[in-house]
Amino acid sequence: MTHARRAGPALAHLGETDPALAVLALWCRHRDGTGPTRTEGETIRYGPGFDLMPLAEQVGMAAHHILHVALRHGPRQAALAERMGPGFDPDLYGIAADAIVNETLGLAGHPLPRPSLRLSELLAAIGAPAVSPVAALAEWDADALALRLHRDAPTRQKARDHGKARAFLRDLAPGDAGDTPQEAEAWVAHLERALAAGRAAGSGIGALAGRLADMAPPRIPWERQLRGLLARALIEAPRVSWRRPSGRWAARHADARARGAAEPAFEPGRQRIDHLPRIVVALDTSSSVDEATLALFSAEIRGIAARMAAETWLLAFDEDVHEERRIDPGDRGALDRIAPRTGGGTDYGPVMARCRALGPSVAVILTDLDALPVPPPACPVLWVTPRPAPPPPYGRALAIAG
Repeated sequence: MTHARRAGPALAHLGETDPALAVLALWCRHRDGTGPTRTEGETIRYGPGFDLMPLAEQVGMAAHHILHVALRHGPRQAALAERMGPGFDPDLYGIAADAIVNETLGLAGHPLPRPSLRLSELLAAIGAPAVSPVAALAEWDADALALRLHRDAPTRQKARDHGKARAFLRDLAPGDAGDTPQEAEAWVAHLERALAAGRAAGSGIGALAGRLADMAPPRIPWERQLRGLLARALIEAPRVSWRRPSGRWAARHADARARGAAEPAFEPGRQRIDHLPRIVVALDTSSSVDEATLALFSAEIRGIAARMAAETWLLAFDEDVHEERRIDPGDRGALDRIAPRTGGGTDYGPVMARCRALGPSVAVILTDLDALPVPPPACPVLWVTPRPAPPPPYGRALAIAG
């Protein structure tokens, strides 16, 4: 299990105090390292000062990093950075991940260095609604919390100031954003096995297992769901054409003429699809959509235009459609030439009217659903929202954050 001499006593003691974490430790790589103790993917590197701390603090720090590994914070951080692009701040993700891990360990009775980041205190610092520590852990996972911390400049600064006051030091290195679904599923299995051991013992993090949102983040990324829904919506069956006969009718007609028999009734053929399907992507830029969500929406529009063999129309809207651009396949720079205005209200009437005029195969509305939708266009509608919202009266809703 370990090649880390410094961590030996702490890991042995962890086996006596928290069965769930002890099981998870078996699936981590433990190494002595240089510099501060940190998590790198599935490897925990224990710094030179680790074995000089009191044993109880060694156990707490080892548990902190074991949870980083088990919850796949490294790969998830890299994946979110890839989605958000230049606007991503790894310190904010580290603050979110540390706050969740430390709150979990504190409730499970593990001692932590003082001061330390706690989820309930972080939420209070950024002005989020006050909830109990247990309720906060049940509501927030690291990805959703990191997006919340990226919301706007004042929130980002409040989170950084709170982290500084709590002696935050980033100890999480990014993992591989392209880790396979099999690797993710393997850690889900490890977690389930470990938590079962903890529940049976009635101690440690196992007692909190059913109330931790970060232990069950969405297994299928919302982008992958969106692409699957789009692919299905863009499949067009060949249409009937009365201008050309079917192959079967042509053969039967030729045979009847050769035999002098009565000609068969005409059967229409199928018209091949000779046009690109059309997608309308409507981007809500109203004041209720924050900066981080707008950046994610914009990145996904780039992905839709690049991956789908379709004619894509981008409509930026708030109270009316204030920007419209056609993005052809391969035109990756089109979105960079758009600077949508922000700060207005929301009215779905004008954008839906424009959708009906364009006649797309599918309309993707990237919005927070902060207004009552108007009658739909004559095509499937996919609503992509920054967080779960009440079901819209039509179409299918897909939330970025669970």
